[in-house]
Amino acid sequence: MIKDLVSIIIPYYKKKNFFLKSFTSAYNQTYKKKEILIIYDDPDLRDLDFIKKIIKNKKKTYLFINKKNYGAGLSRNLAIKKSSGEFLAFLDSDDIWKKQKLKKQIYFMKKKNILASFTSYNIIDSNDKIIGFREAKKIITLKDLTYSCDIGLSTVVLRKNKRIKNKIKFPNLITKEDYVLWINLCKNKVKFYGLNTNLSKWRKLENSLSSSFIQKLLDGFKVYNIYFKFNFLKSILHLFLLSINYIKKSI
Repeated sequence: MIKDLVSIIIPYYKKKNFFLKSFTSAYNQTYKKKEILIIYDDPDLRDLDFIKKIIKNKKKTYLFINKKNYGAGLSRNLAIKKSSGEFLAFLDSDDIWKKQKLKKQIYFMKKKNILASFTSYNIIDSNDKIIGFREAKKIITLKDLTYSCDIGLSTVVLRKNKRIKNKIKFPNLITKEDYVLWINLCKNKVKFYGLNTNLSKWRKLENSLSSSFIQKLLDGFKVYNIYFKFNFLKSILHLFLLSINYIKKSI
């Protein structure tokens, strides 16, 4: 593990229209002590040359190619194992960071001596138009996560230490895999501290709404039933509350 190095983890799956902006926003960070790990998670290799062309001759940028589609969570786990940094930063391949994101966030974490942080962020559409905003709370604990997940994945930076190093592992879920990791870290007495500075842009895309909605409900139930170990009725109740909170944030 290299002190002060940030390992930036970017899983890739069919985001050709957005990847260049995402990668560039990571590569051009004012924080210079970094490495970028890209995990190509698409059995269709047609975008591979496109990715290779973008990262060609880019220092400390590494590409890993999955033999099959493992999903974002398991792909991130692969990169975590390959990473060398004291810090881990996650960026989805359609999201965007502001140039000083890492510099400000690492300074914040060192000053506060904390293991997990997240920031405020804008919500953008497929054309980069700002359509919303999420403000980072000062602190999020396990109790907070019981009712709502107010941590944007692409805003998170984790600091590896001996106590939590082996706990940083995403579950095998299609959605909400980040939510479960935050829960598991909080169960290990990690608190997430919010930096109320707008440093990222999360892209909201209109996909297959019916199938994704059902998938989110199924994975949401698993969050409560398996990872919180709630019984069936309590899991349904909390899933309902989670959905209500999500709707409130979207209005």
